[in-house]
Amino acid sequence: MLTSTDTPLFIVKESPIHGRGVFARVDIPPGTRIIEYTGERITSDESARRAEAGGGPINHTFFFSLEDGNLIDGGSGGNEARFINHACEPNCEAYEEDGRVFIYSLHHIEAGDELNYNYALIYEARHTPAVKRAFACYCGAPSCSGVMLAPKRRSRKPVKSAAQKAA
Repeated sequence: MLTSTDTPLFIVKESPIHGRGVFARVDIPPGTRIIEYTGERITSDESARRAEAGGGPINHTFFFSLEDGNLIDGGSGGNEARFINHACEPNCEAYEEDGRVFIYSLHHIEAGDELNYNYALIYEARHTPAVKRAFACYCGAPSCSGVMLAPKRRSRKPVKSAAQKAA
């Protein structure tokens, strides 16, 4: 674990992806716990109220969903972790441990590289072109999906067997 005399693992500065980003100050080995995602813990209803009061879609917030259905609002009492940007080919991953969220490196990260993880945002409504523009991804990865959204789960209709069709 780092102490106050150690070199910090990251620095926040302007990002070529979006706004501010978090960048490695030093080489970071795979599996390193980099930072905890902190902020005020709120309900899903409160997150919707805050997003609406902010005048924008929920994608322009610092909300992080928890397994218990609540969220962490990194914009309210949060730390630098809220500036970690999305990427389709991430170098970090978020893990929830006992109701707390930590960001870990997936592989070796070079000093100067921007830290990122795949947001895989859940958006229940239809993924229209306007929604996709609102949740656009600018990571620039070769496999970039163009959006920060998790793919919609397609509902499958039961397939009838030949015997059922003949009946």
